Amino acid sequence: MRKRSGFGWLEFVIGVLLIVMGVFTFLRPNSAMTVVVVVYGLIAVLTGVSDIVFYTKMERHTGFGPTISLISGILSVMAGVMLVVYPNAGKWIMSLLFPIWFIAHCISRLSHLNVVRFLAGNVIYYFSLIMNVIGLILGIFMLIQPVVTLLTFGHIIGLYLILLGVDNIAMAVSQMGSKW
Repeated sequence: MRKRSGFGWLEFVIGVLLIVMGVFTFLRPNSAMTVVVVVYGLIAVLTGVSDIVFYTKMERHTGFGPTISLISGILSVMAGVMLVVYPNAGKWIMSLLFPIWFIAHCISRLSHLNVVRFLAGNVIYYFSLIMNVIGLILGIFMLIQPVVTLLTFGHIIGLYLILLGVDNIAMAVSQMGSKW
């Protein structure tokens, strides 16, 4: 049997990429939109794959998996592929796509918080709970107020991506990987 290090490399890499993208987006919201759209697409694909991997791991160990993680993963992969293949279309629909992605990803993370609490402890549980509730509220607000989203898009997205990246890094170092 292979011994695991307990460090979640996939979560760590995704977290670092999210923080880098968040800082870039927050500081330069109007520059290089095509590149940003493609990079966001790649991150959406990676996040979706991460949710699908979580689903398969849970199903293998418990006999069932949180279906919302599978659905969120598939939606994230589909949204990411669309952004990579059609970046010009992505520029126009980002004000609708990212709120939907935020909502789906936050619901997915909230749906398996009981597992996070069991495997990673209370600190990571509460941190993840707060970050995902903020993301859920932010996603709903962006859907309801698309004009505000268009005006503050880069700053809102940048700030949330930084917080999401910190959440992923916290999950990576939480020893959650050693319990799989």
